[in-house]
Amino acid sequence: MTGQNATSQDTQTQESQAVQSDRPERELYLDAAASDAVPASVIEAMTPFLTEGYGNPSSVHASGKTAARALDAARASFATDLGAHAGDVIFTSGGTEADNLAVKGIALAQIRREREARAAAASASTPARASTPASASPHSPAHRILISAVEHPAVAQSAQWLHDFFDFEVVRIPVDAQAHIDLDALSREARRGATLACIMMANNEVGTIEPVSRAVRICHDAAVPVHVDAVQAAGTIPVDFRGLDADTLAVSGHKFGAPKGLGALLTRSRVAIEPIVSGGGQERGLRSGTPNVAGAIALAVALHEACAGMEERDAHLAASRDALIKAICEAVPGATLTGDPVNRLPGHASFTFPNVNGEALLVDLDARGIEVSSGSACAIGRHEAPGTLLAMGLSETEAKSALRFSFREPLHHTDIRRIAQALHASMTALHAM
Repeated sequence: MTGQNATSQDTQTQESQAVQSDRPERELYLDAAASDAVPASVIEAMTPFLTEGYGNPSSVHASGKTAARALDAARASFATDLGAHAGDVIFTSGGTEADNLAVKGIALAQIRREREARAAAASASTPARASTPASASPHSPAHRILISAVEHPAVAQSAQWLHDFFDFEVVRIPVDAQAHIDLDALSREARRGATLACIMMANNEVGTIEPVSRAVRICHDAAVPVHVDAVQAAGTIPVDFRGLDADTLAVSGHKFGAPKGLGALLTRSRVAIEPIVSGGGQERGLRSGTPNVAGAIALAVALHEACAGMEERDAHLAASRDALIKAICEAVPGATLTGDPVNRLPGHASFTFPNVNGEALLVDLDARGIEVSSGSACAIGRHEAPGTLLAMGLSETEAKSALRFSFREPLHHTDIRRIAQALHASMTALHAM
């Protein structure tokens, strides 16, 4: 080997070693609020219904009956873990579809009732009855949808759709600086009448747990049905559908260990819902399409495992959360916790940071092996300030500096230290630019 070749090889070896030493330690995934891994136990439970028990549960032969029994068992288990009855459960493709079905379906059912009432009045022999539209009846709710100012886009955009195509008024109920819904404002608007009120159980961006029970009572006192978006809550904190007395409630499986594309809407029979997907009339006629038996089993198993030992696990998660909040605030002077400091999801911490762009901070942390979010995963890529933070009164600049840290397993103290050190290094690097 010539001296030149030896020198070249030594240089390449040194460069390779330098690249390896620059690689971060194992990635720390801190975006569980966006999605989480599917446990092996869930995959194991659902797989036989993809490879062996694959019959259509609507079929009358033996394979179909086997699939139907499995679907019924999954529905019953899923309902029990959410404080519901099996008949309350409508399986969907996720939280977004569940929210759409609730918001649009309830409003469209009202429109159908009013149209049928007008038709009946028009065919009546009494001219006075025919001249009075059903919408003028004092018992017919106003075409208004009440939503909190921090609702997920699946709810907010569904309400906007009703405005755009059916002229419903969308009323946004304000929140305070910690993202709690203003119950006095909700009460005022509910007393004016509404087709539906929509309130999330826990905020996806800042982790605040909303006073949902009180909100439901306020709305029901005014004869307004309530839809609850429990996507961030189910599998993380206790959810009792019947105890809450909500009319509908949305759940998404990939937030608690089921595969993506699986969810459910819980419904009470007292509320009429118009289906938004037409077809064979599966799922009580509310969600047509061949039932995903394997998916329903995955949902039920994942939720059951998430609910098992929840109280103890949540205590450990809250301890990790609080330790992380303390470490970050010490490592980054000026870092500000967003949301309720106490009544928040146990594995959720969110902050704004001084004089930095949240997206830039996210990218720099990612290069250091720390994977976080700068807001709702459903809005990433649009470079918009998080709507929740704006509704809480933050400026656009402050809102754009936000990061969210979310996890479903307690953090080790070495991980917390590493996160704080990485944040300090990232902030220093970005401020030096």
